[in-house]
Amino acid sequence: MQYGDAPRPVLQPDDVLIKVYATGVNPVDWKVRKGIYQKRLLPFIPGWDVSGVIEETGANVTGFSKGDEVYARPDISRDGTYAEYVAVRASETGFKPASVDHTTAAAVPLAGQTAWEGLFEKGQLKAGEKILIHGAAGGVGSYAVQFARWKGAYVIGTASAGNKQFVTELGADEAIDYKSTPFERKLKDLDMVFDTIGGDVQLRSALVLRKGGVLVSTVGIQHQKTFDAKGIRSAGYMAKSKPENLAAIAKLIDAGTVKPVITKILPLQEAGEAHRLSEEGHVRGKIVLQVAATDKLKVKREAREQVESEEL
Repeated sequence: MQYGDAPRPVLQPDDVLIKVYATGVNPVDWKVRKGIYQKRLLPFIPGWDVSGVIEETGANVTGFSKGDEVYARPDISRDGTYAEYVAVRASETGFKPASVDHTTAAAVPLAGQTAWEGLFEKGQLKAGEKILIHGAAGGVGSYAVQFARWKGAYVIGTASAGNKQFVTELGADEAIDYKSTPFERKLKDLDMVFDTIGGDVQLRSALVLRKGGVLVSTVGIQHQKTFDAKGIRSAGYMAKSKPENLAAIAKLIDAGTVKPVITKILPLQEAGEAHRLSEEGHVRGKIVLQVAATDKLKVKREAREQVESEEL
């Protein structure tokens, strides 16, 4: 990756142009960079988590205007958010949680919506059900634990020994050290498994689900025949960005029910270091890249509010 100048994005009729204040770092970023996922023509701008302020709206856009504070998970086939400006479809954009700054909000859209869609749209999780969440301390997993707890499920999370307490603090009823305790020896008859790991972990998950249970995976279904033979429903997916889901998550954050977890904040110039940390696979919560200083935005907002107050 190189840090330098690039042309300002061209706005399409259905787009909003967002001045980026912060962007989240996700595994998909380095997977696209390395060509593991979705081959891209070079050069391209990575990053598909953003929190910022609308600078301009396309001709067809309604419901948003210049100055709105928003967050989004842009289309991964387009240039991303490791930049000062990004063009995003209005249909992928929501108003950011009012109670947090842009640095915090940038940690939400991709991971938060991935957990939300997996639990509630693909898995149809209900109150009172028992769910096992693999990778419960990670970016997606940390949201999944909090959402499942809010829904009223009995939540079990796998994590390293050092993250067990963290997972229970998020709201899990049980935390299992995946290195010392094979989860399939301890659990059975679960209603749902939320898988962010894949491979052997996904295969072994068939042993803990009841007949009629569901396995939802962010990394695809790799053992379909096994699940079919045991009468287990399975669903692999990549989450879509939906304003209604962004709004629901923002409401929970503003209520204090859900808290984004950020392990490290780096300047945009250190995106390479952020990728190295993400590739190690042991990040607690999210890494965020700071693009613009939020204190400047606060000063502008306070000045605008003062003018509005004087006008009244």
